Amino acid sequence: MEPYLLLTEEGEGYYEEKRSRFLALACAVKTEEEAQGILAARRKAHPEARHHCYAYVCGPRNELTRFSDDGEPSGTGGRPILDALLGSGLHDTLVVVTRYFGGTLLGTGGLSRAYSAAAVDALANAGSGMLYSGALWEIGIGYGDYARLDRLLLREDIPRESEAFLDRVSVRVCLLPEQEESFAAALADMTAGTARLEKIRDMAFLRSGEKIFLQND
Repeated sequence: MEPYLLLTEEGEGYYEEKRSRFLALACAVKTEEEAQGILAARRKAHPEARHHCYAYVCGPRNELTRFSDDGEPSGTGGRPILDALLGSGLHDTLVVVTRYFGGTLLGTGGLSRAYSAAAVDALANAGSGMLYSGALWEIGIGYGDYARLDRLLLREDIPRESEAFLDRVSVRVCLLPEQEESFAAALADMTAGTARLEKIRDMAFLRSGEKIFLQND
């Protein structure tokens, strides 16, 4: 599986023009049913809004792509939102923009710019990370080797899932397949073969900076 970009936190966006307000929400979805459920909840939460334009993509290659103008002139709502979503590089993501009409028509160009701006703002305010296919490993070392392990992990940019300090130090890390052999060799050399390295399970993991989110499915 090639790495791809996913949301880790929802994002909200806002745009206003001629007293029309555009409230955007970007959130993670994996299925069409999940996306439709969020859209239904959005409509319920904003019953007085005129329109709820949206776009969503699901799958590592955007196998499922949907968008809607929800009553706005054709091409002025859903398409600009979809373009913003595709431009972000995110997958498995829904963006819905709720419009409260301000009493003045914006024209097709104004509507497209407003929906796009609100969507871009929501996506910019969301958290994201790369999804990788790898494995979770557990390292067991003595306290005297911990500082060297810390430097090794930082140098190799290997993320830590957890650490425990008991009779020995236990560190769980996420490794890509191409990292496993070289890391095992470096760890053995660094600790004169006293370190324990055990594979827990193969799994996908989502990395956002130094944060790791293990994927269970």
